[in-house]
Amino acid sequence: MEILAPAGSPEALRAAVCAGADAVYLGFGQFNARRGARNFTRDEFASAVSYCHLRGVKVYLTLNTLCSDRELADAVDCAVQASKLGADAALVQDLGLVRALRQAAPDLPLHASTQMSLHSLDGVKQAADLGVTRAVLARELSRRDIAYICERSPIEIEVFVHGALCMCYSGQCYMSSVIGQRSGNRGKCAQPCRLPYGYGRFENKYPLSLKDNCLISYLQELASMGVASIKLEGRMKRPEYVATVTRIYREALNGMPVTSNQLQELDAAFSRQGFTDAYYYGRPGQHMLGVRGKGRVDASFLAAARATYEAVENPRVPVQFYMIVNAYSAMLAVRDNQDNICKANGPVPEPARTRPLTVEALERRLMKTGGTVYACTKVNAVVEPGLSLSAAAINAMRREALDQLTAIRGRREPVPTGKFTKPLIYPGKTGRTGLTISVTALEQITNQMLAICPAFLYVPLHLIAGAPEQFAQIAREVRLGAILPRVTHDNQARQLIYQLDQAYEAGVRYALVGNLGQISIARSRGFTVCGDFGLNIYNSRAMNALLEMDLHSATASFEMTLPQVRDLSKAVPTELLIYGRLPLMVTENCLIRNRTGKCACSTGQTRLLDRMGEEFPIIRDGDSCRSVVLNGKKLYWLDRREELEKLGLWALRLQFTTENPREVDRVLHSYEARLAFDPGACTRGLYLRGVE
Repeated sequence: MEILAPAGSPEALRAAVCAGADAVYLGFGQFNARRGARNFTRDEFASAVSYCHLRGVKVYLTLNTLCSDRELADAVDCAVQASKLGADAALVQDLGLVRALRQAAPDLPLHASTQMSLHSLDGVKQAADLGVTRAVLARELSRRDIAYICERSPIEIEVFVHGALCMCYSGQCYMSSVIGQRSGNRGKCAQPCRLPYGYGRFENKYPLSLKDNCLISYLQELASMGVASIKLEGRMKRPEYVATVTRIYREALNGMPVTSNQLQELDAAFSRQGFTDAYYYGRPGQHMLGVRGKGRVDASFLAAARATYEAVENPRVPVQFYMIVNAYSAMLAVRDNQDNICKANGPVPEPARTRPLTVEALERRLMKTGGTVYACTKVNAVVEPGLSLSAAAINAMRREALDQLTAIRGRREPVPTGKFTKPLIYPGKTGRTGLTISVTALEQITNQMLAICPAFLYVPLHLIAGAPEQFAQIAREVRLGAILPRVTHDNQARQLIYQLDQAYEAGVRYALVGNLGQISIARSRGFTVCGDFGLNIYNSRAMNALLEMDLHSATASFEMTLPQVRDLSKAVPTELLIYGRLPLMVTENCLIRNRTGKCACSTGQTRLLDRMGEEFPIIRDGDSCRSVVLNGKKLYWLDRREELEKLGLWALRLQFTTENPREVDRVLHSYEARLAFDPGACTRGLYLRGVE
């Protein structure tokens, strides 16, 4: 099982390698989820690859952000350069970038970042169908979830085992972008989850800040499941942190018992009031919360950590020597763990005058590989009696053979590359733009709403399954789409299938999905699939990918600007959210239960307040105990429909979350009358401001 360590800088990379990492992941350019890290220049990246490959360590390029149409060519060029320099794989999130890289860098393996929100076997399979060779699973999965996926996955599985936990599922957090224009999906997260909030009033508490993950005690279990790689988080952390965490995890994976001293070292390197393994055990809750202390890291601790990678070279490449010494020649060969073989010839041995060369003396001389990356594990020698060969000659042969080996291990084979071509741009719809509506409660479906007869009325799947006869009647009046919860683990698949079958019996034929893992399961029950905002469609090639995946429609990301939406390929009918509280987070933790100790999320709503007095309502994700954190101000574009109708969209969506029936009808009237924008209660979102 591979240990994958972070390398936010050249110094951190050396720290990771010296501490025993099998692979490192690092940013090259701006297209990665840690744009605030040191990252690498082109020359630094080339040096990093040579340094790592010489030592048998793989290098993974992080390209795990969403790219706009204008950025996609540069992102592809970055990957192509990295592939030519010897990168072993690239981590990706963006569906459009995945498609582009399969064309421009066909031999570069792609790993699905945790930003792709893969939390089920169907999601992993869908990623595999897109050409991904490894999937990084969501951090929220339990040991049972991980084992189930590993047993059945067609591709490699990678699991986060140590480091920061986001409260929100990766790839589904829009809090930083909506609040401050710094998008986590584009590598600029401002970490608002680490700030203080209160329930109902500001209380200077931290209900969104989780302790760091620590699964060091379960490495052998993960290996037995078939996990291919364990990832350590920390590209924003100092090299001493990387050195400490990587070393301790290497020792544990090598079979050493985990000691209290090691746990104390991990805590000293970085923690938020300790660590947690709650997700691994499937027991999320308030006990997972923690914040970073303000104390300084001990100087002696840092010095000791630095010494592990600033000292002499740590031999880590095992080699074997083979040598024959006879009266006619001296020949040496070296073989490494990759079956590379290099040879060197020495001077003709002379008859010994005093002490003839022995096999034992030759072995002692060849074993001296100090100061190099090589560690001699065995010497096979045949020495004819009575001959002499100087120590200088033996040393020179050893150096020559190892120099040849170094050149071979650092050599980069030419890789085939394709040509990046601009995606085909499908024109959008002309004429009047349609209307779609989504609700979260049955009582929000008013007579006025039905009278408008929207192009689609999206209703949570569990509501339809809970009252199939009632919705069968509604389906005769308006076209219904079932909203699937954005998160559905494999142990919920049976319930999901049951609910889909109930909805199908009620006459519903369309499913609105926000996760790759839901496409196949919805289609298998007879549904036509529509794409929701959770798919993060941010560029034209991603939109065209949905056409190839045979989706009926798509929702453009609400992190885009209106000009970006206008220029977006409309390969499938495209809709845009224009009203409602934008979803900022979806969390495995029930935030209401974390407050009271009891789950009451089915009986009402609560809200978080920040120190500026801004409120964030909390609702359920479907009928689960997962929480959705909403923006306090409502997105509002009802007064500027003429502008929106020039974007080539198929439909504009009104999204009702916390509204009561009277408020729903008031909004519907505002839509028809195009009433003015209220800056106190509403926001234009990111359609004008954009995100970093």
